[in-house]
Amino acid sequence: MVEVAGRPFIDHQLDLLHRNGIRRVVMCLGYRAEQVERHVGDGSARGMEICYAYDGEKLLGTGGAVRRAMDAGLLGDAFWVMYGDSYMDIDYRAVLDQFDRSAADALMTVLRNGNRWDRSNVVFRDGRLLRYDKKVQTPEMDYIDYGVALLRREAAERIPHDRPFDLAELYTQLVAEGKMIGYEVTNRFYEIGTPAALEEAARYLAAARPG
Repeated sequence: MVEVAGRPFIDHQLDLLHRNGIRRVVMCLGYRAEQVERHVGDGSARGMEICYAYDGEKLLGTGGAVRRAMDAGLLGDAFWVMYGDSYMDIDYRAVLDQFDRSAADALMTVLRNGNRWDRSNVVFRDGRLLRYDKKVQTPEMDYIDYGVALLRREAAERIPHDRPFDLAELYTQLVAEGKMIGYEVTNRFYEIGTPAALEEAARYLAAARPG
């Protein structure tokens, strides 16, 4: 709900998804979830279907949020996973097409980062995703997890029901087993986690606004 370039940030995100042909969105929400739901509604005014999964009293992390949404019957056999604090302007159709052509359980979008926007955490060479680790970074990591992924249900079913679980842990496992492919993107991401980043995102979105 943070205002960015004159609008709540979620509005920019949903407009981006709509432009890319995405019509159904599940929002996994925690703190002050009711404010977000009150603003966004059911999505009908945007030509979308939007539903909600809530953290509840026991916080289970990013992976737990996905598991809760899946157990509630809100997710299909394959689905996107995105960060709620980042604007990621890429060709979603091209990413999905590559995933559909593969037999992989998951796909991670990656950006050549060189520790520029955040600490790099991916080894990606010759179109292959070789290593991912958010906890232990090594010099050969020149790419970063961009923040847009695709998961099949079989992969998400690895997420435990009863303990906090970070999606990064699942991604690390899948990459190590060769079950997660990479897709290189070139547009940088814009996030709103710090005042400086928020100002940068506002400049970008103000300039990119149609008209």
